[in-house]
Amino acid sequence: MTRFAGWLALAAVVVLGAAFAVWNAGRVVSIDLGVVTLSRVPVTYVAFGGVVVGMGVVLAAGINADLKVRRLLRERHFREGPAAGSGDPAHDEREQGDMRLE
Repeated sequence: MTRFAGWLALAAVVVLGAAFAVWNAGRVVSIDLGVVTLSRVPVTYVAFGGVVVGMGVVLAAGINADLKVRRLLRERHFREGPAAGSGDPAHDEREQGDMRLE
């Protein structure tokens, strides 16, 4: 059921995107970028450009957060030593709370 819902949502997004492109096919706008002004740009291109720029921003933010988490995990790994089950008997027999790690 979950796969069907995912495919249905994807189809809805595609249909809505195609409908937006068809309904705004002849509409043009001017875009002032500060340094240069673009005139007679189709609205569909503006919407698509906004989606692409948004995906780039999310990617950049995600990479930054991912690298931060990786750095913290690497520091914790070096600080705490090897993981349990690594073959180090001294580390594998440490207790954690009420549970004994074996």
